[in-house]
Amino acid sequence: MRALDKFLEIAQRDGYPTKNVDNYAGHFEFGEGDEVLGIFGHLDVVPAGSGWNTDPYEPQIIDGKLFARGSSDDKGPTMACYYGLKIIKELGLSTSKKVRFIVGTDEESGWADMDYYFEHVGLPLPDFGFSPDAEFPIINGEKGNITAYLHFAGENSGAAKLHSFTGGLRENMVPESATAIISGDLADLDSKLVDFTAAYGIKADAETLENGQVQVTVIGKSAHGSTPEEGVNGATYLAKFLSQFAFDEAAKAYLDLAGQVLLEDHDAKKLGVAIYDEQMGALSMNAGVFKFDETSSDNTIALNFRYPKNTNPETIKAGLEKLGVEAVSLSEHGHTPHYCPIDDPMVATLLSVYEKHTGLKGHEQVIGGGTFGRLLKRGVAYGAMFPGDVNTMHQANEFIEVEQLYRAAAIYAEAIYELIK
Repeated sequence: MRALDKFLEIAQRDGYPTKNVDNYAGHFEFGEGDEVLGIFGHLDVVPAGSGWNTDPYEPQIIDGKLFARGSSDDKGPTMACYYGLKIIKELGLSTSKKVRFIVGTDEESGWADMDYYFEHVGLPLPDFGFSPDAEFPIINGEKGNITAYLHFAGENSGAAKLHSFTGGLRENMVPESATAIISGDLADLDSKLVDFTAAYGIKADAETLENGQVQVTVIGKSAHGSTPEEGVNGATYLAKFLSQFAFDEAAKAYLDLAGQVLLEDHDAKKLGVAIYDEQMGALSMNAGVFKFDETSSDNTIALNFRYPKNTNPETIKAGLEKLGVEAVSLSEHGHTPHYCPIDDPMVATLLSVYEKHTGLKGHEQVIGGGTFGRLLKRGVAYGAMFPGDVNTMHQANEFIEVEQLYRAAAIYAEAIYELIK
């Protein structure tokens, strides 16, 4: 809410009429015309997690890089786009269309902000638009997005006992770390852990607690859930390590599936639901959140799927049910695949401006990530990352180069003007 209030305060300062829709989302408008260009940013961020060299909520510029949670996803790009529009306003350029600049507060979770906004704002959807929440040259296709939950019981009668297993902060983040509390027959645990970390190049430690139980933690590397191959899933590696001990019943089923099937199964081949589409590419899977407690009768693993247009959530669910788990359920909120044709005039304009500013050839792209661009039939994502930029979204030490923000603002200024002149 503070971020939304601040954004609207800045817009009011600059002379725009603003609207706060019950703290779910807000907008300001610029220009006049029957057609409306929608610009969609978001001010919420994923949890910071560990491993930061700076305070993630106190932005710092170091060596030309702006470090902060949200610097690249999506506060930095949103403000670059804001100032791109402000250039048009301050130059007094004439326009024939209206701009509605909309900012949300729940993009990283379930998009409840946009659901509420469009239900209560009392305005029709913009006619076309973009979200500065991805990369250049353009994202005109986005895979579908659904989370499936694998359910397990809590029985735990083996020679080794799993008391708890936790990992992951969000379904759309690769778990950086995971922790298990275990007891029982754990012969040679310390030496096995040393061998395991050496074999896989990861960090881990084991600590004996006051009650005699052992806490084991594995540290991997976080990444955006749409690109799980760029991370190291601490939870699946922890499960792989533990699966060599004599767990039984539900605990064994949980660890075996997490450590044998889910480990490095980014395309879901081992899960049995892999699929490929010529236009949208392959399905991807991120095992994002792990929760096991021996006292619970419902333990879960959350799998986030980014899927192409030739499959659907029910087909994925049916495939997962063949794993033999207690049950499989789907999240209530998901997104179907989205595609805006390359020959759409808006797409052509955006690519033309990109080519003019960079000297690089524009081309269409389909990603697994989901952006507010898909809210509109004629909607895309446009910037602010450039080809070759280091992507640190959803990771520790997230940053964006300040110079790239300036470049993006210039592109946004010309692109917006070309769309509304």
